[in-house]
Amino acid sequence: MKQYLLVLLLSFTGMLSTICAQDIQLGPESRISVLTCGPGSDLYSKFGHTAFRVQDPALGLDWVYNYGTFDFDQPNFYLKFARGQLDYALSRQQFPNFLYVYQLESRWVREQWLDLQPAERQEVFEFLEENYRPQNRFYKYSFLRENCATKIPDILQQSLSGELQIASDEERLDKTFRDLIQSNLHTNSWSSFGIDLALGARIDRGATAKERQFLPEYVMEQLTGAVYNGKPLIAYDRVVLDLESPDTLLYFTATPLFWLLVLLILTIAITWIDFKNKSRSRLMDGVLFLLTGLAGLFLFFLWFLTDHQDTVWNANLLWAFPANLLLGYLLLVRAEAPAWVPNYLKGLAAAIGVCALLWLFGIQVFSPLVLVIWLTLFLRIAFLLHHYTSRN
Repeated sequence: MKQYLLVLLLSFTGMLSTICAQDIQLGPESRISVLTCGPGSDLYSKFGHTAFRVQDPALGLDWVYNYGTFDFDQPNFYLKFARGQLDYALSRQQFPNFLYVYQLESRWVREQWLDLQPAERQEVFEFLEENYRPQNRFYKYSFLRENCATKIPDILQQSLSGELQIASDEERLDKTFRDLIQSNLHTNSWSSFGIDLALGARIDRGATAKERQFLPEYVMEQLTGAVYNGKPLIAYDRVVLDLESPDTLLYFTATPLFWLLVLLILTIAITWIDFKNKSRSRLMDGVLFLLTGLAGLFLFFLWFLTDHQDTVWNANLLWAFPANLLLGYLLLVRAEAPAWVPNYLKGLAAAIGVCALLWLFGIQVFSPLVLVIWLTLFLRIAFLLHHYTSRN
């Protein structure tokens, strides 16, 4: 009963706040601006952030409208996140509270004031308030197509009645989506490696000027050159927080390259011992192929069982093949392998070769770190083929 009353009270308070906000008329000294925030140390903040700010000194109003809000407590949060079904929401907060978070995280903040007439500022404000209604504030998040950064130009286009020119749909860049994503990440990091592993060939085409709006810094750059009714959209820009983005300390022993090299060295050593002793380490083969099979199962899930649009056509599935799970299990529990195993191994080696060709011709770009995995697989496949051939 108490929980029901609390929900009712919060709903009523939110409704009252929205009604009151709808009645607000911004004065001549009001301002609407776009805030762009620098990257943070956590993966979700690596790409920066963007939000609207609405100020009216006469009314004592200073609100930030933030489209990058999500709720960890929503039902099945992690499942929804993995399947690309997570809802993001528009939140509204006081500017000092918003800024305090970026001070704590040592992230820079820049502000661009929009050169709008009072009536136009009112249009944008009312549009934001309408979006903030409980029934309107949620939207289906998509990292490359629908996020806090893409919302900024979209809302300006929808709310302003004049002619706004921000970015071209036709102009293609020499950078692909993968290039743009990786420019914010360290190559030898788990986040960079995981993203390259999970995303398929769709992100290896040149992005248009409009398509790169999924990154806040590009939105800031495009707003600087935007034109509204024949004049620059931005009246003035300033630095709110002049802080250096935090450096992420990477200890080599905690990087993917270190652990992949450990796997490669162990594979070389064990393969040499097996070759000299004319034996086969079942544990070595079991671990190697079970790990790549598990990776393949995850990639299969992302491609076929989620709503993600950019995890399809992923050639990593050619070498991280789910059937490697079966192969790894059989090689682990049996001294002798079934007759089909040599042909399967030859097919797996050919699949790695196909991946190399796809990379060479720019059809899909792979993480440089997979070269270590491919070398490890080739080495063990070559030994296994020799081992089974010599026993026949």
